[in-house]
Amino acid sequence: MMRLQLGCRLSYSLPAPTPMILLLTVHHSRASDLERPDLLITSPSVPVESYRDGFGNWCNRLLAPQGDFEVSTEGIVRDSGDPDPVDWTAEQHAVETLPTDVLTFLLPSRYCETDLLTNFAWSRFGNGPVGWGRVQAVCDFVHDHVRFGYEHSRATRTAAETLNEGVGVCRDFAHLAVALCRCLNIPAKYCTGYVSDINQQPPHGPNDFAGWMEVYLGGRWWVFDPRNNRPTYGRVLIAQGRDAADVPLTHSFGFHELRDFRVWIDRAEATG
Repeated sequence: MMRLQLGCRLSYSLPAPTPMILLLTVHHSRASDLERPDLLITSPSVPVESYRDGFGNWCNRLLAPQGDFEVSTEGIVRDSGDPDPVDWTAEQHAVETLPTDVLTFLLPSRYCETDLLTNFAWSRFGNGPVGWGRVQAVCDFVHDHVRFGYEHSRATRTAAETLNEGVGVCRDFAHLAVALCRCLNIPAKYCTGYVSDINQQPPHGPNDFAGWMEVYLGGRWWVFDPRNNRPTYGRVLIAQGRDAADVPLTHSFGFHELRDFRVWIDRAEATG
């Protein structure tokens, strides 16, 4: 068991009062692991209304004032210290046997155009392994095909564009893998949250929020991370949906300038 200190700080400059929706706090599925909740703090202080969206994510709604505005979170979460679980025996379900609430994660979405990628997906993966092996083959392909770099970040890049361009950031890796899995009739969610550098070889890049996916095999959801594609420790979910359009960290109903952005997740110092 290990304790993780995590949080973020985002600083904005706003030309006018601006409504915002923020998805920055730990997902309810990890609520029982929170030793210190990562409550949203604003400066200057403004009223914050919290609610759950249609995917069960915890959202914070507020009216940001004109001028400089900062939002931050900081909490401590207990974690098993184990890597993402693996089960090579997990089988793919026939579509007609899937639970109804899973079906939406087979459909095309804003950044995951299954209609454009179906022929490629079946020609590339249709004769290979099934179940867990097929999802891993998708992750291996995406990991090797896409070159990571923050200089390649583009908020509007779709899965089909990622396949064609061969570059992107973690959300692009996840979108391409999600879309290919859906093409192969494997339900897949887009996820965002924290991923630590614990047990990873240096050098470590700057901390940032990460994107990965969950797929439905063998009657449950499993984590797959095509960007890292290796055992990962200290993963903490914030939000999940069909793709990044469902789970923006910040949704602003007006112009804003992001002036500073910090994210951290590290082992917490021992107490007592």
